Amino acid sequence: MRELIPAFRFLAIFVGLYFGLNLLYGLWIYSYGTQVDAATSAVTRQSSVLLNLFGEKTSIALKLSSPSISILNPSGVVVNVFEGCNGLNVMIVFVAFLFAFSEQKKKITWFLPLGLLIIYIANIGRVMALYYVAEYWKAYFYYVHKYVLTAFLYALVFVLWWFWIEKISGISLRNVTLSKQS
Repeated sequence: MRELIPAFRFLAIFVGLYFGLNLLYGLWIYSYGTQVDAATSAVTRQSSVLLNLFGEKTSIALKLSSPSISILNPSGVVVNVFEGCNGLNVMIVFVAFLFAFSEQKKKITWFLPLGLLIIYIANIGRVMALYYVAEYWKAYFYYVHKYVLTAFLYALVFVLWWFWIEKISGISLRNVTLSKQS
């Protein structure tokens, strides 16, 4: 039973942080009421700016009927960006894992902001990709949004976790076993 203590510790910290941070996030989103939150607004604005740098003629407009922002081009609304597209939920999972798996506070002070920045930039790329799919391959939008780009974002988080464990924490996953060796 003693060998399970680290696993229980990990689970307690991860679950506690995950639910605690999600509760704070939910309260923060709730505080905006029917308006779009600041994170979704920032991601949408930055995506539109970058799309313009890549030759698209985009602008953004708040939707009065829902807490979302539309990315438009001269022909109209291309994609609507909602609260779930701001990447914060993915960041919460990342943060909870790092704190649950780490006792190295000095290393986490630089890796945590770096990881969050990487996730943030990838999420902006995700919103941009959704714009292109909605504009040029509309029939594939649902599948690309629901499966491909969501999987991409979580795969990125998984790679960051792996990098944290293997390269930063110095724990080799090849040496971790699930059952006790006799």
